[in-house]
Amino acid sequence: MAGISLATASRALSDPDMVHPDTRARVEEAVAKLGYVPHGAARALASRRSKTVAAVIPTLDNPIFSSSIQALQQRLTKDGFTLLLGSHEYDLAAEVRVVAALIERGIDGLVLVGNDHDPALYRLLANAAIPFELTWTLDHAGFNHCVGFSNRDAAAQVALHLVELGHRRVAMVSGYTESNDRARERVAGVRATLKAHGFPLASDWLVETAFSLRHGREALSRLLAMQQDFTAVVCGNDILALGVLIEAAARGVRVPDELSVTGFDDVDMAGQWTPALSTVRLPAARIGMRAAERMLARIGGVDIPRVEEVEVTFVARASTGPAR
Repeated sequence: MAGISLATASRALSDPDMVHPDTRARVEEAVAKLGYVPHGAARALASRRSKTVAAVIPTLDNPIFSSSIQALQQRLTKDGFTLLLGSHEYDLAAEVRVVAALIERGIDGLVLVGNDHDPALYRLLANAAIPFELTWTLDHAGFNHCVGFSNRDAAAQVALHLVELGHRRVAMVSGYTESNDRARERVAGVRATLKAHGFPLASDWLVETAFSLRHGREALSRLLAMQQDFTAVVCGNDILALGVLIEAAARGVRVPDELSVTGFDDVDMAGQWTPALSTVRLPAARIGMRAAERMLARIGGVDIPRVEEVEVTFVARASTGPAR
C-alpha cells in the first residue's frame, strides 16, 4: 500500500529516523488504513529483544506500589518498552511460577520487590540470563542490582521520634515478617532504637498481621485487650496505621492525647486523615522511574552501580504527640 519494499517498510517501523520523512509518512498512513500491528513474537525472534519488561510485586492492594508501577511504566513507554505485571501475595513459591511464565513470554528484564526470594527464582533468572532489579530495599552486600532504601534506618527514625516525645511504652503492628524482609527490617529498626534508649519492645506488644484496614483495627483490639499501658503504636505501613486510627476512634481513644500512632509509606490518605498521620515518606514514583532507567541502561549494555539509595524522610503530623 505504501509502494515501497518490505525492507524499507520494516526500517520505517523499527528505526524511523533511517528513512526519508515522506516515506515514513506513507508507511504511517498505510499502517493506519490497514490497522497493522507488528507481530511481537516475530520481531523478538529477529532482534532477540521483545522490548518488554516485567514487574512482579507482592500485592495489588497496597497503593504505595501503584504510584511506583505507574512511574515505571511511563518511563519504559518513553523508550518504546511494554510493561507486564504480576503479583504473588507474599507467596515465594507463587512468585517463582509467575516469573517462569513471564520468562516464557520473552521478557528482556525484570523488576522485583525486596530481598526475600526463593533460591529457585535466582537460578531461573541466571539460567535465562535475564537482568533484574530489586526495589524497595538495598542489597548491602552489593551482589544484586537494587534501588531502594534501608527499611531498618527509616523505622529507626520513627522510634526515635516517639522517644523524643517521651514515649517509653511502645507497641507495634507489623505485616507478617516471614518472606517479607521489608517488614522484618522495620521491626528490627524499631526494636534496636527502643532498646538503645532503655525501653525494649515487649514481645507481646508486637502484633503481626495482614496489610489491611480491618487487620489494623483487629490488631489494636488485641493490644488493648491485654490491658497494657502502652502510649504509642508504630505501624508497619499506613494502611495498618489508618486501621488503628479507625479502631481508636471507635473505642473513644483520643489520638494523640491518649495514644500516638505512626505509619510508613505516606500514601495520599495519610495526610488527609483526621488526625493526619505521622509517617515515613517514601519516594515511590522515583523508585519506579529509577528502576526503569537502570533496567533500560542494562538492557542497552551500559554498566551502572549495583546499589542506588533513595532518600526517605519522617513526617511528623497530628497523630503523634507527647506521651501522656
